[in-house]
Amino acid sequence: MKRIINVIILLLSVSLYGQTTNKTEEWHFDTWTNLSNIEYKEKLNFYDFCNLWTVTENSNVYGFIDIPFQRIRIKILSATRSKNNRNIYNISGKSKVKNRICTFQGTITISSIKTYDIMHWGVDNEYKGTGIKKQGLLVATYYFKEDRNYLHSGTFEGTLYSLWYLDKLGKIRYDKIESNSDNYRNNQFIGLWRDYVTKEKKACCWGDFRIPASGDLDIGEGEFSPAKKYLKFGWQTYHDAYSNNNKSARQEEEIKWWK
Repeated sequence: MKRIINVIILLLSVSLYGQTTNKTEEWHFDTWTNLSNIEYKEKLNFYDFCNLWTVTENSNVYGFIDIPFQRIRIKILSATRSKNNRNIYNISGKSKVKNRICTFQGTITISSIKTYDIMHWGVDNEYKGTGIKKQGLLVATYYFKEDRNYLHSGTFEGTLYSLWYLDKLGKIRYDKIESNSDNYRNNQFIGLWRDYVTKEKKACCWGDFRIPASGDLDIGEGEFSPAKKYLKFGWQTYHDAYSNNNKSARQEEEIKWWK
């Protein structure tokens, strides 16, 4: 599975960017190894996965649109499972590029659910003995439509990868067990944005704690850190907040811009 994901990302990088990058796209997902080859979608899709996409603090969700990695911020405000199809989740949220904020609606559709053959328990096995029943990876497609009444609006579409676990009460939880790992990430959205009017397509990816298919944008080891040459494309306040420990920049990063 890890090898397949790396191949997908490499192909996406080539097809979306039309160029090579200095940094080969590597996921280093220790938490994505040991996945079963057995498909569990039909056995596990009666569980509700909606809380996976709404729990992360937005200050830890990073994204880009187009090259050279213009920053985009995405906030999923609600996720509810369809009453007619338990593989489909109805989504609402907001996007922000520069000072432009736009609402969107759409769906996440589950394609695959895999579980771990060997589970992971975090630093010093802190989650061992907590009653976790299963852990795994959910793969889905997404299609979100921005409000057409906004200028420069369009659609988001692509593939989503989410890590989850099933707790002792039979509830699906967001898997942050390996969150202390340098390469930890979750909810990886990989795809395109398409303008309603011009039909122009742009690479658009985002995720929790790291961004997939981000080329040489992310130079961080222990955590996400944008390269200095891209700071002018919306990343300056992030750099000032977390690299320079600037208080006002941190407040700006943590503001609830979607309210």
